[in-house]
Order: sequence, then structure tokens, then C-alpha cells
Amino acid sequence: MTEHVLIEKADGVLTLTLNRPEKKNALTPAMYAALGDAIDHAPDDPDVRCILIQANGDMFTAGNDLSDFAAANRGEGPQSGERRGGSALITALARAKTPIVAAVQGRAVGVGVTMLLHCDLVFIAEDALLTTPFVNLALVPEAASSILLPARIGHARAFSMFVLGEAVSGKTAAEWGIANAALPAGEVKVRARAAAEAIASKPPSAVAITKALMRDAQRYLDRIAEEGGHFTAQLKTPEAKEAFAAFAEKRPADFSKAGKREPA
Repeated sequence: MTEHVLIEKADGVLTLTLNRPEKKNALTPAMYAALGDAIDHAPDDPDVRCILIQANGDMFTAGNDLSDFAAANRGEGPQSGERRGGSALITALARAKTPIVAAVQGRAVGVGVTMLLHCDLVFIAEDALLTTPFVNLALVPEAASSILLPARIGHARAFSMFVLGEAVSGKTAAEWGIANAALPAGEVKVRARAAAEAIASKPPSAVAITKALMRDAQRYLDRIAEEGGHFTAQLKTPEAKEAFAAFAEKRPADFSKAGKREPA
């Protein structure tokens, strides 16, 4: 458990609130674990029929702290097996049986975007910005997003988000089908809460079966493992070292001499 994830239960809804606004809700290992455990254990609680993920502050989440990635590049990060199999949160999302609703305001970066692809309903602020800067950091997509994002919005749009790092506004996210609706920022949590309570009022077994029929959890877990292997390998490359150094030094990255790792 961590004070950076607030967990509340009421009216059939388990609310998970990211609560690290002073650090832009960047996810720590403890936050990943707390979120993953809550999602994994939700089906065991008959009083939980829907999960709501939201965030305090003016930003949904900055994703991972880049200092953690830089440490991994130096060989000081978590063991490769942890990333290869996916984080506790990512794998929990992939195999989740309980419906998940998300409320997104401000910016969502990296895993802050890819987690939305596992949510069943997403409500987003009109002025929100979604970015997936994996390639800009010499990394690769995760959370089975290499399957889920192209399936949701098409190859060309997904490629522009992944490879060019292009930001997508809340309005565009709704138009493309990443979110159900784009709303004024002050209305997002209210709308998401109402949707979660509406789901919780439905016949639980019928809802759970419908969600399961619409998803291919094993395929997602297999892709997460495949992505994780590449992610771990990329973290150790000269490309990644240059990307993290450039970010820290606030300068453009120069990959011309970094070399290239061929995919396995």
C-alpha cells in the first residue's frame, strides 16, 4: 500500500486515485504494485462491480520517472524479468475481469495513455493531451499497446503517436475512439463516476462475461511479454543512454552515432 494511491469503495465502485500531484503523478514501483493488486483482487470482493481510475491535481500521470529508466540503462534498475513479464499494473489490466472506467485530465504520458486502452469507458478533458513518447526515448510501446492502439485508431495514427511522439488532444481522443467523450475538465470526474455507478447497477455476471467476450486477455499478456523483452533490451542501449542524457540536459538527442539494435 502507498499514500500515493488512494483506495475507496462505495456504491459498488472501487475508486483508485493517483495521489502524487507534486510529481505530476509519475508512477513509482509502489504505485504500480498498489494499482495492480487492487485490480487483481477486485473480482474477489462481491461489493466491487466496477473500478474507477482517476487522479488528483491537474495532470493524470506523467508515466514513469525517467530517472528510473536512466538507472536501468546504467544497470541499476529492476531485473529484466520484471519488465519482460510486464509490471504488476500492466498485467493486471490485461487480465482484468472487473469493468474499468477512467477519468483523465491534464496530460497523460506513456503508460498513462496505454492503460486507457484496457479501460472499458474513458472520459477525458477537452484540453487534455495524450503522448506516447516511447521511440523518442529509444524505447518501444508496452501494455500490449502495439496491438491495441492500431486496432483502436488505425496504423497510421498509431504510428504517428508512437514514432513521431505526436500529442493527441482530448477532443481528438474522443473522435478517434480512445475515449468515450471529451468534456470540460470540471465535468470529467463527475461523468466518469456516474458511468461507473451505472455499470455497478447492472447484472454483474452478465457484465463480466460481456467484458471477457470482448477481450483476448491471453493474447494481450503474450504481447506484453514480447514488448517487455524488447523494452528491457532497449533500456540498455547507447540509443537510450543518449535519449536520457538529452532529456536531462534539455537538448535535442543525436542518435547518429548511437548504433542500432536489430529486433530479435
